[in-house]
Amino acid sequence: MRQTYIVTYDVCDPKRLRKVFRLMKGYGDHIQLSVFRCELDARTLIEVRGRLGQVIHHEQDQVLFIDVGPTEGRARLSVRALGKAYVPPVDIALVV
Repeated sequence: MRQTYIVTYDVCDPKRLRKVFRLMKGYGDHIQLSVFRCELDARTLIEVRGRLGQVIHHEQDQVLFIDVGPTEGRARLSVRALGKAYVPPVDIALVV
């Protein structure tokens, strides 16, 4: 079962910050500075946490994973905006 997570990070070093950003782009939707919305199963959550753990400095940086719930439930509607509207990405299938 896939869960929706809000992943936010505070990384002190610009080089590590860029690495974390590039890594997170492969796992979720960039919704604001240092904030991603990710739909992850248990295996992928372990994978992304492990990969981030290799990039960050554990005494200086912080990454937070906020479990919003199952992707098919309330989590679909969990991000609400004030001001500019949040537009969730369109799930499309690409056949190559």
